[in-house]
Amino acid sequence: MLDWLDRWTRRLGGLAGLAVSLALYSGLVMGARHAKGRSTEDAPEVARAFAQGSATAVVPSTVLGLGALYLMWRPIRVGLSAPVRLAALVAGSILYFPGLAIMLWGRLTLGRMHNVSTSRAVQLFADHELVTSGPFAHVRHPMYVGGIMAELGALLLYRTWTTLLLAMDIPNLVMRSRREEEALAAEFGEAWADYAGRVPGWLPRLGT
Repeated sequence: MLDWLDRWTRRLGGLAGLAVSLALYSGLVMGARHAKGRSTEDAPEVARAFAQGSATAVVPSTVLGLGALYLMWRPIRVGLSAPVRLAALVAGSILYFPGLAIMLWGRLTLGRMHNVSTSRAVQLFADHELVTSGPFAHVRHPMYVGGIMAELGALLLYRTWTTLLLAMDIPNLVMRSRREEEALAAEFGEAWADYAGRVPGWLPRLGT
C-alpha cells in the first residue's frame, strides 16, 4: 500500500510541477516582449541579459540547466523504515503541492508583470505596475515562499540529487528578493515604502 501511495503521489507531483513550470515559462516569454524599464546596473552582462529575457542567455541556460537536472535525477541512497517513508510522504506532500499552488497563484496574479530575475540582476518594464493583490496582499514574496515550500517538499518526496540541488538554491531566492526590493523601491518610492510597511516579506500576519 505504501509503495502504491508513494508511486502515485510522485506521478501526480511530476504532472503538477510540469504544469506550474510551463505557466512560469510562459510568463518569461511574454515578459521578453515588453519594453524594458529600470534595471540594476552593477550586474554582469550575462545576468542582466537573463533578467531582460534575452534569448541568447535564457535558451542556453535553460537547456544546460535542464540537462544537468536530468543527469542528476538519481536516488539518494538512504535506508528508511516504513513509518519514516510515510512521514516523508505526508510532510513532502503538505509542503510540495501547496507550494506549487502558491507559485501558480502568484504567477496568475502578476499577469503581464511577471518577469525573471537573478541574484545579481533585476529588470522592470517600462510600464511596470506594483502588484499588491492576491497573495501579494499577504506577503511580498509569495512565489519565493511557494518555491521554498515546493523545493523542500520535493526533496522529501523524491529524495534525488536533483531535488537536493534545488533545495540548496533556497539562499539564492533570498538574495533575488532583496535585489527585487531595491529595484521596486527605486521605481515606486513612497508607494513601495507604504506597501512594504503594511505587508511582511515572508510570513503572513495572523488574522490577515
